[in-house]
Formats: sequence, structure tokens, C-alpha cells
Amino acid sequence: MEALKRSVKFYRLLNLLSVDVAVGAVCSGIFFTRILQADITSYSLISLGLSVWIIYTFDHLLDAKKIETSSTTNRHRFHQQYFKPLSVLVMVASCINAVLLFFINRQALITGIVLVVLVVLYLLIQHSLKFLKEIFVAIVYTAGVLLPAMVNTPLIWKEWNWMVIVEFSLVAFLNLIIFSWFDYEYDLQDKRVSFVTIFGKKASQIFIVLLFILSALLFVTALSLQIETVIFFIMNVALLSIFVAHSYFTYHDRYRLLGDAIFFAPALAILY
Repeated sequence: MEALKRSVKFYRLLNLLSVDVAVGAVCSGIFFTRILQADITSYSLISLGLSVWIIYTFDHLLDAKKIETSSTTNRHRFHQQYFKPLSVLVMVASCINAVLLFFINRQALITGIVLVVLVVLYLLIQHSLKFLKEIFVAIVYTAGVLLPAMVNTPLIWKEWNWMVIVEFSLVAFLNLIIFSWFDYEYDLQDKRVSFVTIFGKKASQIFIVLLFILSALLFVTALSLQIETVIFFIMNVALLSIFVAHSYFTYHDRYRLLGDAIFFAPALAILY
């Protein structure tokens, strides 16, 4: 029991540091290499994980800096407390990532630069995006994890499994909206804008239900015994469990632990 408690505590730390998000991005990147029949190097996957960690951590540091008092959320309070060492880590990770770029093919590099420009644009105008914030992040996240496979696939774009890409984007969007739904009161107190703070918790709850229905319809349409179907089923059931049992998952940010962990599920494609 003591070992389990230590493991949970350690995983909470990884979650606060967004390390699990970076690992989830790598798992999703590997998943898309299978979908698009791509052959990619380990350098591309390491760069993907580092890039996601840098973006998420930098975004959290920006939010922590803008909050004048002690934040109401554990995540932003953690980034306020360790602002300087985390800033140094972001710079070190950025330098390592810059070196890795020399081992990535030219096409991936150019596409990656375009994606970085989009991310920088998001960071600059995020407070103006308002209710579009979650949509934009879901699209950029999907594009990011798709990137290594996209530039190395032998398939032309017409041969891509677009249904899988749409389903993944929808899961990412659902994840973000549900997180904002849980963070509603905290976002209001810290004066952060999200889809939920604009439309309200009740309207957002209805919207989340509609998204689950849409996801179910896509799931039924693509119903098969393929590994993609199993993966999306696991991810959607996990998100639905968080949403339905919200009282349980609110305690100690359990919703965030499981919600971020769902992106480990795509790694099951490796076993198939």
C-alpha cells in the first residue's frame, strides 16, 4: 500500500510537470505512424515529446506569471513556486531540441517550423481566442502528433484514414472541454478565459454531451475489430467516466491524471 501511495505521488509530480502529456504525445505519434504506414526515426519522436513538453510548460509559466496572487489551481501554483528552475529547464530542453533538428529530414523540419509558428501565434493571441481556444489547441495538438508520420508516409493524402484523424481530434477536443468544465470556478477566480467561462457550466455540460453523442456516432460508423476502434473506445470510456463521476474525479485533480493518461492508449497500436 505504501509503495502504491509513493507511485501515485510520483505520477502526480509527473502530471504537474506535464511529462505524462509529452509521453502521451509520443504514444499518439507512434499510433499515427501505423495509421499512415510511415517509417520514422527515434529522433523525430524524441523531438515531438520535447516540443510538446516545452509548449505546455511555457504556456503554464505564462499563465502563472500573469496571475498576480497565489493561484487557485495546484498546477499554476506549482509553476509559480518553481518558476525559475522550470524556466531554465525549458531553455535547456529547447537547446537539446535545436540539436535534434539536425537529425530530422528537411521536409519534417519545414513542416515543424510552420507548426511552431502556429503555436507561437496561439501563445500571443490566446486571450483573444476566447471560446475558440480549446478548438485551436485540439487542432494544433493533433497536427503536432500527426507531423512525424505525415511527412514520412508513402501514402498520398487521399489515402489517409481521415476518419481516424477526425476521431482523434474530437477526443482531444473533448478532453480539453472537460478539463475547462472542471476548472470553471478556478478559471473565474484567476480571470482565465475558456469555452466554459464564456458559455457557462450548464450550457457547456450540454455541449459535452453532444460531443459524446457525435463521438459515439463516429464510433458506430467505423465499428470494427481493428485496433483503432479499441483505442478510441478506451479513450472515450475514460473521458465519459470522468464526466459522469465528476464528484469523485474532482478530488485531488483525479480528472486530470486520468484525462492526460488516455493518450497512452494509442501505444496499444504497437502491440497489434
